[in-house]
Amino acid sequence: MSVPITIRPVAPEDIRDIAAIYAHAVAYGTASFEIEPPSEAEMATRRKMLVDGGFPYLVADVGGRIAGYAYAGPYRPRFAYRHTVEDSVYVHPRAHRHGIGRMLLQGLITEAEERGFRQMIAVIGDSAQLPSIELHRSLGFEPVGTLSNIGFKHGRWLDSVLMQRALGDGAATLP
Repeated sequence: MSVPITIRPVAPEDIRDIAAIYAHAVAYGTASFEIEPPSEAEMATRRKMLVDGGFPYLVADVGGRIAGYAYAGPYRPRFAYRHTVEDSVYVHPRAHRHGIGRMLLQGLITEAEERGFRQMIAVIGDSAQLPSIELHRSLGFEPVGTLSNIGFKHGRWLDSVLMQRALGDGAATLP
């Protein structure tokens, strides 16, 4: 891409592009196990919940257009998991293989560490998502397991690959 890529915090006006990127991923891909793409209003509600909750949410801005987005949200709702986040990264299909996913995930890791989170979990839909698995591995995530055949989408059973990365001191010190 010849236009500069800026990784920045999400803004409310980014939701239209974010919803379109996610709608394509839901309709045609296996990274998300949602079946129906959520509305822009639903995506705005999700963004607000994460931002208001103190979680990092970033976009890749390429010449005023959103080429991808990433956020870290709660891994699970129980209080004991409060130091652990789950990452999500989505890139517009036309922007694949330009390093945008890497820039977003690197930024997300930095933001999560600065906010005091200690562990990041990747729940990668479909064990055939090798580019996502390799991206996570290249940024320090380690495979911790595969849940076989737990989702059914596009006429086939899908796995979920679990990967984990320590943030900051990880578990070496108490929070």
